[in-house]
Amino acid sequence: MIDIMNFRTGFGYDVHRLGENRPLWIGGVKIPYHLGLVGHSDADVLIHALCDALLGAAGLGDIGNHFPDSDPAYKGISSMILLENVMRKLSESGGWCLVNADMTLVAEKPRIAPFIGEMKKNLQKAMKCGYSCLNIKATTSEGLGFTGTGQGMAAYAVVLVAKNDKTA
Repeated sequence: MIDIMNFRTGFGYDVHRLGENRPLWIGGVKIPYHLGLVGHSDADVLIHALCDALLGAAGLGDIGNHFPDSDPAYKGISSMILLENVMRKLSESGGWCLVNADMTLVAEKPRIAPFIGEMKKNLQKAMKCGYSCLNIKATTSEGLGFTGTGQGMAAYAVVLVAKNDKTA
């Protein structure tokens, strides 16, 4: 019999505007593009949505609670480091581990599909999970809204976490 109390889902959403003189980091990959995402950290919108989903699943608030943009310690920090810290917090707060994560990036340009494999490898390493536990998709807004006009990017993430039997 499966104890449903040992599974939780989480949902994350993040958005950043695009700006000049910033590198474009998505899923821990530096994407060649003339604009980058603007934020206090490296503004990796995909990882930020993923962190929020993970923290939500464990009942630990959101990324802003743990890594506030008012704290100079996080100025320019790699979101991969934030993700590693989130995974540590999940483990320490009850032995939560990732079952799977499904993520969607919303952006008109640049084309993201060629970088998805590398993104999954980066996230797999940071999260210490199997490659097949991660799914990343990219879509456009068909020219509508702030993502459609190229003003910014958005990302969504849904995760399933489970209690690690070794710590439960």
